[in-house]
Amino acid sequence: MWIGLGIFLVVVGAILTFAVQVNIPGVSDNTLGWILMIAGVAAIILSFILQAQRQRTRHEVVRDERIDHDLH
Repeated sequence: MWIGLGIFLVVVGAILTFAVQVNIPGVSDNTLGWILMIAGVAAIILSFILQAQRQRTRHEVVRDERIDHDLH
């Protein structure tokens, strides 16, 4: 999920930076584009880090066997 979000943010940021000129009051569209691209790259890197941590985590299976002896 984070990879898709990261790619989306990078694409939207690149469009704002390089392709269109939007007049957003108080914010430069180039600055907003660069911020979105940096956030997208950060999301992609974070997803790789979290995936690597999940793969390193060991899950041990604990089996509980109970023997019921009828002592009558």
